[in-house]
Amino acid sequence: MNAIRVRGLRKSYGDYPAVAGVDLDVATGEVFALLGPNGAGKSTTVEILEGLRRRDAGEVSVLGVDPATAPRAWRSAIGIVRQTATDLAETTVVEAVRHFTGYYPDPRDPDEVVELVGLTDQRDVRAGRLSGGQRRRLDVALGIVGRPRLLFLDEPTTGFDPEARRRFWELVRLLAREGSTILLTTHYLDEVEALADRLAVVDAGRVVAEGTPATLGGRHLAQAVVSWVDAAGPRSHRTDRPAALVGRIGEVPELTVTRPSLEDVYLELIGR
Repeated sequence: MNAIRVRGLRKSYGDYPAVAGVDLDVATGEVFALLGPNGAGKSTTVEILEGLRRRDAGEVSVLGVDPATAPRAWRSAIGIVRQTATDLAETTVVEAVRHFTGYYPDPRDPDEVVELVGLTDQRDVRAGRLSGGQRRRLDVALGIVGRPRLLFLDEPTTGFDPEARRRFWELVRLLAREGSTILLTTHYLDEVEALADRLAVVDAGRVVAEGTPATLGGRHLAQAVVSWVDAAGPRSHRTDRPAALVGRIGEVPELTVTRPSLEDVYLELIGR
């Protein structure tokens, strides 16, 4: 059974169709990334999957349940890290995590969670005094404390420094190894390449492409560009067989072989 199954999802705000017929499947146990420009319909789609927003039409199944009518037990099986949070300002990090353990039947140990998100040195600091990146890590801690079967991560590493982002990636990999399904939205395409098993690109309320990071939009089939320098100066050639061309060229200065990056393919898909 897929962890998430969506067919014909629609949601409008007045005359504006924020989601205009999305079909989506997320397999149990995979890390799935949802990409798209601001206003593409990502957040509305995710909020419907989380049971936080009503849909106008379509079929939605999350962990085998319709989020619109989901019982309390279903909610204890999901974790949510939203884009912004401003509550808990007067509680310390460890107090907040301990408080949230009360919402779940089999929570993680609070001290373990604080360590996992890299907040051990800030465990007794009030949330309102944390930096933006540290507050984001607290949000992640509250999202994972219940051992969720399905974890929604909405731009989770915004405000993280490079070291904190890499540590977070290791945490996501750990959760995936433990069996959690993870739905990730992010604007960092290196994050998608590092973490996602599959991804979908949403634009204007529709899924415009779906695949693995390596194959999205035919990326693996795209021609390579071979560049080098010879007596005539810099040269480049686009080819389907870069190895053969490199063999003919031989050893020359500044020889490179490049294929379209995930960012190149993504920008082409959304027409930017």
